[in-house]
Amino acid sequence: MHRTLIDFDAVRELGSRARLIDCRVALGDPDYGRRAYAQGHIPGAQHGDLDRDFAAPPGAGGRHPLPDRAALAERFAAWGVNDEDQLVFYDDAGGAFASRGWWLARWCGHEAAAVLDGGLDAWTEPLTTIPAAPGCGNFSLRAPLTRIASAADIEADPSAMTLIDARAQRRFDGLEEPIDPVAGHIPGAHCRSFQGNLDAEGRFLPAPRLRERFASLAENPVCYCGSGVTAAHNVLAMRLAGFDEPALYPGSWSEWIGDPRRPIAP
Repeated sequence: MHRTLIDFDAVRELGSRARLIDCRVALGDPDYGRRAYAQGHIPGAQHGDLDRDFAAPPGAGGRHPLPDRAALAERFAAWGVNDEDQLVFYDDAGGAFASRGWWLARWCGHEAAAVLDGGLDAWTEPLTTIPAAPGCGNFSLRAPLTRIASAADIEADPSAMTLIDARAQRRFDGLEEPIDPVAGHIPGAHCRSFQGNLDAEGRFLPAPRLRERFASLAENPVCYCGSGVTAAHNVLAMRLAGFDEPALYPGSWSEWIGDPRRPIAP
């Protein structure tokens, strides 16, 4: 069973026991993932859409609120996923979006979930343009394997947790904000951009380097980002480093700034 990362050879060895989900996304281009999937994807992979499948409609809970768990479980089943299957999520962005799928599967209680290290670039066999046939799996909801922190939790006692922001340093510093209407970060947070978890080839750094990167932030960590997507990348990185499961703040910055009473920095 692969619980964090998986490589090309392991996926190939698993064969039909691996259920692949193509998570390619381009923020600002909602059709990119579907176009990319149609132009070529790993054989057998289903297309998982961030907005349709992996998030509820935007609103007070931020730009990508968590989807309904029961509806998500039904989606996995419709993709042909069974409780005993190995789920494999991939993208073309260093795992930025595949990590969201990985986290959501674990939120549904599915332990055998992993991100394809290196993403689509790591796949060395031919792609296909033939869509994967719908399935009828027995995927079921089980106890979550994840941890969640809410805005209310953070407001109640921010000193009791270590906030880790996965956005780029310039967004964290409030120097630019290309997506949300307010720039800055949650007071007391630390910036660990998700891109820093990767090497030059887009693969996750070795565990000792990831452990060094997060060593000072391991006390009750809560990961967030702009909308709760790339924050899962830091959750995965900390798991790879050997730390206990960090909490995810699903609403993240886009929810936090929705209430003008909440403090922002800098």
